Amino acid sequence: MPIQWFPGHMTSARKRAAETLARTDVVIEVLDARIPMASSNPMIRELREFRQRPCLRVLNKSDLADPVATKAWMDEFNRQEGVTAIALCCKKPGEVARLPKLCQKLAPHRSDGTRPLRMMIMGIPNVGKSTLMNALLKRRVAKVGDEPAVTKSQQTFDLGGHMTITDTPGMMWPKIEFDSDGFMLAACHAIGRNAVIDEEVATFLAELLLARYPDRLATRYKVDPAGLDGPAVIEAVARRRGCLIKGGGLDLEKASLILLDDFRSSALGTISLETPETRAAMIAAAQTAAAQADDTSGD
Repeated sequence: MPIQWFPGHMTSARKRAAETLARTDVVIEVLDARIPMASSNPMIRELREFRQRPCLRVLNKSDLADPVATKAWMDEFNRQEGVTAIALCCKKPGEVARLPKLCQKLAPHRSDGTRPLRMMIMGIPNVGKSTLMNALLKRRVAKVGDEPAVTKSQQTFDLGGHMTITDTPGMMWPKIEFDSDGFMLAACHAIGRNAVIDEEVATFLAELLLARYPDRLATRYKVDPAGLDGPAVIEAVARRRGCLIKGGGLDLEKASLILLDDFRSSALGTISLETPETRAAMIAAAQTAAAQADDTSGD
């Protein structure tokens, strides 16, 4: 079942963000390094391109992502006009401290000190925007939680050195175009639990891991991944971890949560769910399928 999640408060959040962006010099877009494009809200790109604002793309949670994939995404983003990309972990203040200077390079007209450099943090829910804000200010000003949509309103602060920073609520977009994006977002805990079925998300994740990181499954759960599919992985996890229901049947829901938690906490190791190559292949496949559907409907 395709995943869609667009809580009502996000409509007003988008409107407010558009108003604030008119008074902003640089957009800091926070992405999940494990799914950089799936976690990039197309509405944010449209808003900043309309205002012709440069963008610092922060691939947060890089400590959880495959470093080879992260390097490929950095190269991809840094080739784009008006975009600078950096990979970091927002929980490490030393890495976060580099951001203001990078933003100043993107807005050199604000480097003379006569007017403040105005930065705006944007991104989808649960990618670490509030953690980033707290690290920049070196104090806890934004509520942080491992749940989507914790931040509900904008906050603006003086960073000193003629710089201000605005934190914004996480924004999703009305319709997730690609089904796989919805599942990747859910696997990375960027979608509200009420909009997903954990077993379906875990099955998607298991199939992706079988295709790209089968050794991680073998090491973590002591199973032979050869010949398994997604549902079989969940069953294997249930057996290995003793996930049973009354009567001796397998508790697949509990096993699904174990797999998801192990991925989210990096107990499975550093893993990226998409690369520039897999992203391009996914889009090409979707376009081919759409064209075939059009041809069929025209017959």
